[in-house]
Amino acid sequence: MANSSRLTLSASAARAAAAVVDDDDDLDEEPGEEIESAPPLRVGEEREIGRAGLRKKLLRPGRGWETPVLGDEVTVHCEGRLLDGRKFESTRDRGEPLTFELGGEQGIAGLDQGIITMKKGELALFTLPCSSGYRHDAAQGVPPDADMQFEVELLSWLTVMDICKDGGIVKKVLSGGDDRQTGDLDEVTVKYQVRLLDGTIVAQTPEGGFEFCVNQDAFGEAGREAISGLPAIPSNAVLNIEVELVSLKPVVDVTGDMKVLKKILRAGEGVRTPNSGETVCVRYTAMLKGGTNFEKVGFDGESFQFIIDEEQVIAGLDRAVSTMLKGELSELTIEPEYAFGNDEAKRDVTIIPSSSTLIYVVELLDFTKEKDIREMTGLEKIQAAEGTKSSGNDLFKNGKFERAAKKYDKAARYIDGEGTFEDNEENLVKSLRISCWLNSAACCLKLKDFQGAIRLCSQVLDNEFCNMKALYRRAQAYIEAVDLDLAKLDIQKALELDPKNKEVKSLQMTLRQLQAEKNRRDAKLYANMFQWTRKDADVTVKKLKVGRPRGDEREGSAGVEASNLENYMRCEHKVAEKEVKGNRETRAMEVVDATCAGDDREMADSMGT
Repeated sequence: MANSSRLTLSASAARAAAAVVDDDDDLDEEPGEEIESAPPLRVGEEREIGRAGLRKKLLRPGRGWETPVLGDEVTVHCEGRLLDGRKFESTRDRGEPLTFELGGEQGIAGLDQGIITMKKGELALFTLPCSSGYRHDAAQGVPPDADMQFEVELLSWLTVMDICKDGGIVKKVLSGGDDRQTGDLDEVTVKYQVRLLDGTIVAQTPEGGFEFCVNQDAFGEAGREAISGLPAIPSNAVLNIEVELVSLKPVVDVTGDMKVLKKILRAGEGVRTPNSGETVCVRYTAMLKGGTNFEKVGFDGESFQFIIDEEQVIAGLDRAVSTMLKGELSELTIEPEYAFGNDEAKRDVTIIPSSSTLIYVVELLDFTKEKDIREMTGLEKIQAAEGTKSSGNDLFKNGKFERAAKKYDKAARYIDGEGTFEDNEENLVKSLRISCWLNSAACCLKLKDFQGAIRLCSQVLDNEFCNMKALYRRAQAYIEAVDLDLAKLDIQKALELDPKNKEVKSLQMTLRQLQAEKNRRDAKLYANMFQWTRKDADVTVKKLKVGRPRGDEREGSAGVEASNLENYMRCEHKVAEKEVKGNRETRAMEVVDATCAGDDREMADSMGT
């Protein structure tokens, strides 16, 4: 897990990073694009890289598959010669390799594009044409327009990362760990040493390191006063921080609401976790958040077992263990909602106060693994489905509808496959499957999941179009979802099958009451609408009366306008009559008719007809 890095926090780093990006933008292509798309070089083979004329000949293959990128800090041995063999540069002769930043000002222009194709330990010969831009003032005895060759051995490199993408925090990886990435909740232990640019140590961790959550800040933005014999950190100081990641403890939000957190102290093995209904064997130590131990189970040769999703332990422990791998050791922080809630709980050594947050250190020793459905015979599937359905029935009777629904769904999955049962088993399987769907629909009604109930009942009716229970329960769901027309259709169909069914007739009465209430609301809405229409009509008629002409003019324009208004009111009356047709249980029609009749009489009086 050890991972060592150096972080440089600098405002000027942002400008340097921007300059590198600008240089990259001037390239005609992605560095190493052609070499990546071509087959790997064989020893002795030569190939042109890019379009600047740089050629690479492989002298010795490297190790692994990783290569450096622009911005990384590489260490190489390099020997430069002219094409006639004259040597002008050699790090081996000096006895010291060359370290520089790829793409930086200290590198060899043109050669960077070749080094980014190399693997660690690789030895290659690069031929640079004079047009590549090699800085001749860096070497003695090189003619101005000479082509050159460089024999390069890539010894190592340090990966450099721009953490904030603005050059403010630059990370240089000195040694690598594994590929695991940290999350915001994870706890890490690090060792670090903070230096100013002049090398002065201004902060460091104790010998054992420093533990903190990833989403916590290790240092503030402002400077820091001198502490523990270490000098102060000036404000706006550029800092070099050498960081070693000692350990990483992933933290998982088990329930999705931050009320059950699992910190993995030791990783488990494999990839499979316990499923609902499987028996787990664990040992754990439990304590209050303040540190008082109240339970220790599964040690000294004793074993403790419970069945997942059977409420045999507190919900937080149940849910967390179902996410663990075999051999995993984890620390659980369980809020009261998933522990004992507002109740006190008595244990042998203490009483757990109400609303207590609990800490469990749990090790999953083993768990039973159910036989895969694909490996079962038809008879085994039927037996498993019947047993699971029976468990669901017991839960339903005890009012545990959510858990019962899971059992029914699981039972239906056992017998979901087609073509895996004998001919004499098909009828039993169909009946069992329909029973599971109907029971699950009943759970949905209890849980107010009306769309789920409609879906399950529709599945039943697709297989048995005259199933009374499915029609009745779907009608219930439609009523709750305020889809009264569809509920009416299901009730009518059910009464056709059984005209004397008391439950269906009772549901029909409920539907009629709801429909009557809806009709009354609609009638009131229409009455209000016509009230506004009548007021508008009164204003219009009064205007006509005030400006009514005499003689032929009265019979002319005013008569036409009055006739148009009267026709409009009659059309409105017909529309309202159509809307409330069939609602004989209420007086909605009478209200509309009376309103319209009153309007007609007033209009006739005002028009003098």
